[in-house]
Amino acid sequence: MSQIPFLDLVSPHQELKEDLCQVFSKALDTAGFIGGPMVQGFERDFQDYCEVGHCVGVGSGTDALRFALIAAGLGPGDAVVTVPNTFIATTEAISQAGARPVFVDVREDTYNLDADKLAAYIADGCAVDPQTGRLIDRNTNAKLKAIIPVHLYGQMADMDAILEIAEKHDLIVIEDACQAHGAEYFSRKQNRWCKAGSMGLAAAFSFYPGKNLGACGEGGAVTTNDAELAQKIRMLRDHGQAQKYYHDVEGYNGRLDSIQAGILQLKLKHLAEWTEQRRAAASRYRDLFATEESGVGVPYEPEWSKAVYHLFVVRVENRAELMKQLAAAGIGTGIHYPIPLHLQKAYESLGYQRGDFPVSEKIADEIVSLPMFPQLTAAQQKEVVAAVLSFVSARV
Repeated sequence: MSQIPFLDLVSPHQELKEDLCQVFSKALDTAGFIGGPMVQGFERDFQDYCEVGHCVGVGSGTDALRFALIAAGLGPGDAVVTVPNTFIATTEAISQAGARPVFVDVREDTYNLDADKLAAYIADGCAVDPQTGRLIDRNTNAKLKAIIPVHLYGQMADMDAILEIAEKHDLIVIEDACQAHGAEYFSRKQNRWCKAGSMGLAAAFSFYPGKNLGACGEGGAVTTNDAELAQKIRMLRDHGQAQKYYHDVEGYNGRLDSIQAGILQLKLKHLAEWTEQRRAAASRYRDLFATEESGVGVPYEPEWSKAVYHLFVVRVENRAELMKQLAAAGIGTGIHYPIPLHLQKAYESLGYQRGDFPVSEKIADEIVSLPMFPQLTAAQQKEVVAAVLSFVSARV
């Protein structure tokens, strides 16, 4: 029986092994392990790739989002809107910056922040402070300061609609682009395609090994067009230092190390090719599932989106049984994510209940991530889809 992994992290590293070892050798020869030319080189290349003015490498995607929030002035007494259908790092960053997460449900087609529900929350769930003119969350009296749209599974949220709401109410937008390296959005307002990480005040990226652009360890970055914000984040990542041993603020140990930066700079040269391979694989999946009444919901990609398919997430009934059957056939799968954040034990204190965000709750019970990586072959995909359709048809 053939084995089809959910994710193949071995093949690309075998292909690049000689070049990757050269990165490590260079670090050994120069003893440049923290900061220096390799970090600066990657930051320069990634900011160009994202079409922004600044990139600051940090220790993880969580660091990136936390530092962006702190540098933007978020803190105790503030509220930040995001979605419950995301990884907990999104809300950890909010809480660890001292602010409070507020959830708004997602769209059922893209699984990203629903701009209409965001507008409804502001209209019904917020009041205007008569002294400052700023929005106040009615339930908590926290000052609503920011929105974090999550570009989930490699597809951008509807940024024009979100940015319009933000501008109207003087809210900061920070993109969680941790799964969206290279994703694009056609801005009707700007009449052009925009890269993930280029539309908000700032954006957070993760380079966890399984990401489309992954390090061989931990790593992250903030992208922004705001020079002052970038400089604040550079200080935050390095114990608040403006220069060595001169600490303007209390900061963190959140630096991107040189070896990971060198690996990322090398891999970045291959990212466009890998992205096209992912898109081709997504297209093949769609064609293979395009049977009448297959009973499988495939990802929806609006005309304004160029997704990069970090994950290929389908919806089915009896998910647990499907995953069990696929595992027996040697096919790897995943769930992203099985429990929405508002129902996690870690956030019981926020006071949310089951039923508060019905779309997120519904999809959390139905979604399953199928194998997706650049080296995935057409033959492997046929085997995956045949196994899924066999399961579905047996239950009709």
